[in-house]
Amino acid sequence: MTAASTYLKRNTEALVKDVGIEAACEITGKSKATLGRYYSDRDEHADRFMPVDVVAQLEAEAGYPHVTSALAELQKITLSFDDRRPNAATEGGGVNSDVIALSQRFAMLMSEYQQAMEDNVITVNEAKRLLRETVLLQRVLIDMKLHLEDESD
Repeated sequence: MTAASTYLKRNTEALVKDVGIEAACEITGKSKATLGRYYSDRDEHADRFMPVDVVAQLEAEAGYPHVTSALAELQKITLSFDDRRPNAATEGGGVNSDVIALSQRFAMLMSEYQQAMEDNVITVNEAKRLLRETVLLQRVLIDMKLHLEDESD
């Protein structure tokens, strides 16, 4: 079995255990044996993986999207959680507020970068903080884009 297959199977097992085997059986309508085959590392189950619809059902109940995150990591994709309420009305000035938020968020990113570069080495934790600030900056840009599109209609 390839390293990627092993990684997916381990994360599939983590997903089932996160939800609980009994609950996973109830949610998916699959037996314990069937769910076990999806994460078994035995040779006869090497080509068996959990179907996407089953993953979606379990991840909706799990505390973390184990399999989705594993798939993303294997493709060098970073997932980010958006805990904002996208349907909530934004308060205030639309694009003007976005420009202010953009400059504040960019200042935060530059502050994190300056701190990270004090010793000319960006550590893993510093990289994570920079990534978090970059994602937040990206959110502001997306909000700004949406506001500009609304105003242009």
